[in-house]
Amino acid sequence: METNLAATTAARKERLIALRRKKEEGETSGTFALKQRNYDPETRNLRKRDAEDGNQDTVEKAVEGLAEMIIKEDEEKRAEELDLFNIQPKRPNWDLKRDMDNRMSKLDRKTNEAIATIFRQRLQSLRKNQDPSAQVDLVASINAAEHERDEQTREESEEE
Repeated sequence: METNLAATTAARKERLIALRRKKEEGETSGTFALKQRNYDPETRNLRKRDAEDGNQDTVEKAVEGLAEMIIKEDEEKRAEELDLFNIQPKRPNWDLKRDMDNRMSKLDRKTNEAIATIFRQRLQSLRKNQDPSAQVDLVASINAAEHERDEQTREESEEE
């Protein structure tokens, strides 16, 4: 293991020395070459664009066919939108249910009141036919039912 470690350290030292030499050589050759892309130093005029500049990627080239593709996709979507099966609702009677809910809420209230009056009438007829101790229980149940019904009607009227 020690030999392996010694070999790796020696290799690392050699690489570091080679890197230092390379840096020193690079600094001594410090002449900087200026690239004249748009200026010609011999004629002292601006250079015109070369033909090879036309091969560069530009935004215009990237977006060239995009407008036509968008127009085609839009036309296809509009053709699909005219399909009547896509327009119709899932249930054909949803609008009827919506319109009838308001009317039915009033009828439900009146139906509940009619049921309560029928219930009272039957209890009164039973009360006449039964003994007085049973009447107290029936009256208490009637009062409780009426109280619950009144609370429900108040809550419904507050919601509207």
